[in-house]
Amino acid sequence: MSATIYKKLSDMPLRLTGGEGVWLHAEGRAPILDTCGGVVVSSLGHRHPRIRAAMARAADDVAWAHAGSFTCDAAEELAELLIDEAGPGLSHVQFLSGGSEAMELAVKVAYQYHCERGEPARKRFISRRQSYHGSTLGTLALSHNPARRGVFEPLLAKASFVSACNAYRGRKSRESDADYVARLARELDARISALGAETVAAFVAEPVVGSTNGAVPAVPGYFRAIREVCDRHGLLLILDDVMSGMGRTGHLYSHIEDDVAPDIVAIGKGLAAGYQPISGYVVAPHVYEALRAGSGILQNGQTHVNHPFACAVALEVQKTIRDEGLINAVRRQGGRLRSGLEALARDHPFIGDVRGRGLFLGIEFVADKETREPLPEGAAIAAKLKRTGFDNGLLLYPGSGTADGREGAHILFGPPFIARDDEIDELLARLERVLWTVLPDMQRVAGHARSVADPVG
Repeated sequence: MSATIYKKLSDMPLRLTGGEGVWLHAEGRAPILDTCGGVVVSSLGHRHPRIRAAMARAADDVAWAHAGSFTCDAAEELAELLIDEAGPGLSHVQFLSGGSEAMELAVKVAYQYHCERGEPARKRFISRRQSYHGSTLGTLALSHNPARRGVFEPLLAKASFVSACNAYRGRKSRESDADYVARLARELDARISALGAETVAAFVAEPVVGSTNGAVPAVPGYFRAIREVCDRHGLLLILDDVMSGMGRTGHLYSHIEDDVAPDIVAIGKGLAAGYQPISGYVVAPHVYEALRAGSGILQNGQTHVNHPFACAVALEVQKTIRDEGLINAVRRQGGRLRSGLEALARDHPFIGDVRGRGLFLGIEFVADKETREPLPEGAAIAAKLKRTGFDNGLLLYPGSGTADGREGAHILFGPPFIARDDEIDELLARLERVLWTVLPDMQRVAGHARSVADPVG
């Protein structure tokens, strides 16, 4: 019996013994190829020489310093680097420990912004269906994820939800992208008006939706239209880039591809590539100035704000991504992985959609490709995919509830940026074996009587 608490209280995880690059080593197992960066965290893989050296240097410096009294070179330089790459309209950043913290602070800062401007009634937040923004009570309240809300539902503050931007699931058969965007913008506009614009603080969204339904990007023009609605009603636009940011989609911030300037962006996961817990939120000048010119005090305090060691590690990670041209590698290897997934989808009877950006990709399983009927028993299928992945030397990140929070299944891909061509190809070959191994289970739940030949024998 282990004295450590794990997510599944009666199930012991694999015991790790080491790792190298995109490979993990677990007790009693052959090397495991990481297809997902753990949970889209390990962008530089394991034992990267530059990061190990930077950690050793940082360990010779101060261990910790209270951000209320001190700053450090690493925090200042990291902030400058991130602001320089954020595109127009963002000016200041604060560093925290995890993505949920970053989103919690984004919400608190948004409300304080309105209070400082004399609008304390703006305390409502609007999010999207099929979203996930964190595990704290505040961020979970903004997450339209029934499984994760679960037993905590009675504790959650009330939020409002509008439709997600999911072309595969939400766009009508003869609807253009422009018409779809206009319909979603009208829906948000109507919800704001129904709630009373003077009571709404912000609209919250993931630029590319991650774990809830597998790398779903917005259609072109969506966030520009949403930005216009927010501006018209005086709302802030908060983007949750915790999973999709820091180079994962082919830009350091994924909103850059959407050509939109948010008011607040939350970042995390890939910020230090898993070498150290660190996250952050980035704000626009008008948000920062409202707080500075008002009370002049950020109404929040946490122990590890702007942690010197964490900032030093994250700084070296971001410099490494820049110096080694890994954003371009993300685009190139993302294209290679996507092409391979699309080839698998053409042969596999239950892969309905391949989507995403860069090295942030997903496949959605369906019972019927023509009707897009969700695959039943998604949780069971996801569990079988993960187990079969381990049996084939793959760490997979499957999920369920893909279509509507309850039905459907998907796999989310986010391998390290350093993955070589041969490792992407090996990922695809092993994945193909996994998918055909699980095929009978998919046939069973989909009610398909016909058998499908296994092309890999």
